[in-house]
Amino acid sequence: MELHTLTAHELSRKLRAREISALELTEAVLAHIERVEPAIQAYITPTPELAREQAKQAQARIDQGDPSPLLGIPVALKDNMCTEGVKTTCGSQILHNFVPPYNATVYRKLQEAGAVLVGKTNLDEFAMGSSTENSGFFTSRNPHDTERVPGGSSGGSTAAVAAHETILALGSDTGGSIRQPASFCGVVGMKPTYGRVSRYGLVAYASSLDQIGPITKDVRDCALLMNAISGEDPNDSTCVQLPVPDFTDALVDDVKGMRLGVPKEFFAQGVQPEVVTSVRSAIDKLAAAGAEVMEVSLPTAEYGLPIYYILAPAEASSNLARYDGTRYGLREGFEEGHIRMMEKTRAKGFGNEVLQRVMIGTYALSAGYYDAFYLKAQQARTLLRRDFERAFEQCDALVCPTSPTPAFKIGELADDPLAMKLADVLTIPVNLAGLPGISVPCAPVNGLPVGLQIIAKPFDEATALRVAYAWEQMQG
Repeated sequence: MELHTLTAHELSRKLRAREISALELTEAVLAHIERVEPAIQAYITPTPELAREQAKQAQARIDQGDPSPLLGIPVALKDNMCTEGVKTTCGSQILHNFVPPYNATVYRKLQEAGAVLVGKTNLDEFAMGSSTENSGFFTSRNPHDTERVPGGSSGGSTAAVAAHETILALGSDTGGSIRQPASFCGVVGMKPTYGRVSRYGLVAYASSLDQIGPITKDVRDCALLMNAISGEDPNDSTCVQLPVPDFTDALVDDVKGMRLGVPKEFFAQGVQPEVVTSVRSAIDKLAAAGAEVMEVSLPTAEYGLPIYYILAPAEASSNLARYDGTRYGLREGFEEGHIRMMEKTRAKGFGNEVLQRVMIGTYALSAGYYDAFYLKAQQARTLLRRDFERAFEQCDALVCPTSPTPAFKIGELADDPLAMKLADVLTIPVNLAGLPGISVPCAPVNGLPVGLQIIAKPFDEATALRVAYAWEQMQG
């Protein structure tokens, strides 16, 4: 079997047994990137020379008997995570030449674990989108059908994992941007609890919603990557000071006695019947394996989309105000004065989706509208969180579809922004409530991947991983 197709835990065993070297593995992945990247377009900035140097360093540690499970394993980072000396564009022309002077905490932790960075992946500009069609550079493609989108905004990372252009990847999830593309590309994607993983060095879109998480080929790799990136960080005040369990301990092939809730609102109108059939079949198999399945209700979930599209743009309006041509990135019209410089820089540097969301957010925060929109959305967010709390009084985890449909064709929803936003309707409530959620593949629909979403209580990623692992073992 070719090295680039194996999982991280399989490769780690081979590395420690000296069956392969870290440089040999890295060269295999880089060669595969060169072969398939023209068709997939997952990467904005490949980093082959850096990868080779890091692979040599990893091999030296392996030779000294270092048992770290990610030593020498190729990884890709979504291009909104800062990497010292390597461009970080956020998929935007306004940062087309930005090279950060520091590393994001997650990248620093991966370096300490001995992982090998093979590149920075494509995304919807500033993580605003569901297809990577909003990237300021190009659209990534779904490896299962290159005429279709990989999802978004972490579409580059999920396409890279699905196409074996990396072994592991990190994405960010603000409203479903890890789980939805994981569903579309048939890989595993996890959004941790808000505060479980440091956001230091993640270029902000919506600070109360953004969370970094793993994208992997299987659930065990997901647990290994969660082990590496989780934990407190003095550089991030929102990162909690809680002990990090060994998430691989949760990988028990047994759901007997577990109580799984099925939120009826997540199977409502808009979810494709074939997707419902696929997910219901998975739930039935979990029940047959001994899980107790019950229907639960999340009445406020139907308002998740409007709540999100007030709060997230409002936070984006504040976060993106820093891009004015003064300090870094693109600068246009400097000779015409400061105000004109800001206008020209933003007009040229931001794409239409970013401009639209910033304007919506600015409007929602403006005098006379703050109470009517932003404050009400925050109040509704509290009600939604309470709905989840009541549901978790009855069950250990919730199971439902990740996305209402499989991957759609590139350009298919270009003129239908509402349909595009509905791609995240089943993932957004999880972000609003700050909960952990994971997407794992279930039975495909018309040859296209479909995701089963498992949602757990705050800081109970272990339960979500346990259910995901048990389901994965049933799949063989």
